[in-house]
Amino acid sequence: MAVRSKKPIKNYHHGDLRNALLKAAREVLEERGPSFLSLREISRRVGVSAPSAYHHFPSRDAIALGLAELGAQEMAECLAVEPNDGKDALAPYGEAYVAFVRANPALYRLMFGEGFPAVSQFSQALRDLRERSYNIMKSNLEKRMSEAELPIAGLFLWALVHGLGLLLIDGQIVPGKESDDIVHQVLQLAGTGLDDARI
Repeated sequence: MAVRSKKPIKNYHHGDLRNALLKAAREVLEERGPSFLSLREISRRVGVSAPSAYHHFPSRDAIALGLAELGAQEMAECLAVEPNDGKDALAPYGEAYVAFVRANPALYRLMFGEGFPAVSQFSQALRDLRERSYNIMKSNLEKRMSEAELPIAGLFLWALVHGLGLLLIDGQIVPGKESDDIVHQVLQLAGTGLDDARI
């Protein structure tokens, strides 16, 4: 007797196809990278026809934008931390930022345009996230420096956590328990440097 092939399980509820497609797209992204984002594959994983998916995401760019905005929302939630007092006031924020990068490497890269350069420019959620991040840094730094110094100081801190996160997910820093301590020490040093350098 011939064995019938199993049909993909529809893992969404009626009216929630968009989120199911995003979930499947994220799985593809994390497993294989942005170049493998295909509406046909994503539809297959959810168990619907490609035309059904096109209704929610008419192109690969649209699904990439949806993923980037989902990532921005999740990252904003991760960054909702209470700062410390003193020179390392921004350390909890920086640690939360780097932790998100490490937990979501492919999604983070996509958020900053890997495979889809236009995503980071056209996503309103990403622009809002950048503005929110800047305001967090500004509110902590304005106690220590003038208004004119804040833009460069904010850029310095963003470049620091962005670069540190990428070094970690690219394996340029040896992973392990000590990497958390390295992140803390780098951020602590940055806080001291801001005070000393008077950017």
